[in-house]
Amino acid sequence: MRLENLYRQIIMDHYKNPRNKGLTSDPTYQSEHIKNPSCGDDITIQSKVKDGVIEDIRHDGTGCSICCSSASVLSQRLKQTTVDEALSVITAYVNMITNQPYDPSIELEDAEAYEGIKDFPARTKCATIAWKALEHTLKK
Repeated sequence: MRLENLYRQIIMDHYKNPRNKGLTSDPTYQSEHIKNPSCGDDITIQSKVKDGVIEDIRHDGTGCSICCSSASVLSQRLKQTTVDEALSVITAYVNMITNQPYDPSIELEDAEAYEGIKDFPARTKCATIAWKALEHTLKK
């Protein structure tokens, strides 16, 4: 199986079976509705942080398969990490998507499936909107 096919399967699996979808009533941080009008993406990200560790990440919204699946991957990858580790992973992921230098030793796990987005700049916001929303809330 080609790597591109595997990545496509990962993206579609997270889109059809999103992890950690649905908001909670007691988040530590919550993004406002983040929108991408060019694609119709509208997403909210929540996190629950205790003692510097992200105990939970939740997401909800609508949008294209890249946006929605990326939020699912984010929630799975960054849950149970420290805030500092999460910020490092977010930076590496966003830099990978935008074709900027990043530290390849940072384990992106399923997020690596979005590497090909760098060849489609119009889809960059779709792939990064949830990640940037979480980053913004964690830096407050």
